[in-house]
Amino acid sequence: MLAALLHVVIFAMESLAWTSGRTRATFGMSEEEALATREMAFNQGFYNLFLAVVTGLGVALSACGAHGAGAALMLAGAGSMLAAAVVLFAGSPDKRPAALKQGVLPLLAVVCVGIAFL
Repeated sequence: MLAALLHVVIFAMESLAWTSGRTRATFGMSEEEALATREMAFNQGFYNLFLAVVTGLGVALSACGAHGAGAALMLAGAGSMLAAAVVLFAGSPDKRPAALKQGVLPLLAVVCVGIAFL
């Protein structure tokens, strides 16, 4: 659930507050860069929100006893979050600290779901 909550925060930063001073500082962007990439960030933020929703639904289903469906959704959501972090880590060496922040919670979620279903 923590991975989902982190991705809701990322959604808010990318889709709702992309040009704010705090978000620009977090992502290391100038105001001009933020304005130039606002549409891309808006779309990317919703991608993060949808991953959070899928993961959260998986947690909810599992809590209600639908363990198979819940695990499938948790793995789909958290696994996609983890895969995106791996792509960022591999493709952008300067963004590796962000990739680690983005990927640690989904990695833990995937491992925990895997252990639970052994």
